[in-house]
Amino acid sequence: MVAAAVATLSVPATATATATQTATATATAPGTATRSRQPRATGPLFIGTYTSSGGPGIGLATYDTATGHITATGTLQGVGDPSYLTAHPDGTTLYAVNERQDGGVTAIALGADGGHTVLGTRGTGGSSPCHLSVHPGGRWLFSANYGSGDVAVHPIEASGALGERTDLLTHSEPAPGPGQNGPHAHQIVTSPDGGHVLAVDLGTDSVYTYRLDETAGTLTRVSYATLPAGAGPRHLVFHPSGQFAYLANELNNTIAVCGYAPDSGALTPGSPSPTGAGGAGDSFPSQPVITANGAFVFLANRGHNSLSRFAVENNGAGLRLLGTVPVGGDYPRQLALSPDGTLLFAANQRSNAVSVFHVDQDSGQLASAGPPFTSPVAVCVLPL
Repeated sequence: MVAAAVATLSVPATATATATQTATATATAPGTATRSRQPRATGPLFIGTYTSSGGPGIGLATYDTATGHITATGTLQGVGDPSYLTAHPDGTTLYAVNERQDGGVTAIALGADGGHTVLGTRGTGGSSPCHLSVHPGGRWLFSANYGSGDVAVHPIEASGALGERTDLLTHSEPAPGPGQNGPHAHQIVTSPDGGHVLAVDLGTDSVYTYRLDETAGTLTRVSYATLPAGAGPRHLVFHPSGQFAYLANELNNTIAVCGYAPDSGALTPGSPSPTGAGGAGDSFPSQPVITANGAFVFLANRGHNSLSRFAVENNGAGLRLLGTVPVGGDYPRQLALSPDGTLLFAANQRSNAVSVFHVDQDSGQLASAGPPFTSPVAVCVLPL
């Protein structure tokens, strides 16, 4: 399953030229590892599951920041199908989707002693929410409803609890791609500069850009970018400069470098290129993550059960495939980097385990941190 360097990806030359003329953004991109100012011996780890498929709830654990060893500490119950997790920027509140027909989002207050408290659940107005994120300002929560193909906004109260939904927008155009029965919103994130909110939709082969009214909590679409029919875009991650994003296409098993214009919010996808994990139908990439210095991108491949490694080149405008390494599990659904960027976690849904890798900061090499940690129906892992 180990592949040699075989491909280089890049965005159109116009996007590269734009990037050289624009100042680097200072905000941290979603999915990017940040640097911890004070070393810690251990950190908290949260594991999302499908309770309807045998998952226990939100798995609670700690991880050794040096060795990557995971130690279970319990389970937080009372949250249905918490398949994706994120944390408030101040670290005091955890948010989970409830990936069910009657979709919801749940807020959990994090206690310093591990005594976490469920603050309540709000309906998303759609079905099967599969992703959520917090606006960098900390006042708004965004969620993506996969089943109904729409995105929702909820206000975040001072306590971290969620208020009533302030917006719900359906992806009504363009028409669904081949084999799709409608739109399927799969991710919603804020651009690194905080100026726009982007929603990735697998069903319409599109990425939508919205502008957030930070007073009313409403979204206004300003543009959308389309991928080749049948690409099935799933998740993207921004380069720290804020000028580029790397988009994983689930259905045609590719990744695309996209130019991003902070002023307009326009995303310009380059030509999708191979992941190193076989052709379309052989494997289904799930989530890309990027190192804090913007030097390397890692991509989880379900089916091939591997991690692709890419070197970021040309100031973010290009990706060069370095190869793949076995993930040590079955069907890696999601990836996450530790806050200091030295560890990479993979949630392996079908093998009920979390794999951990040491990340070489200079070469991007991945080295297993030991046997995978057993965790039933692990579909999301969040190290803090």
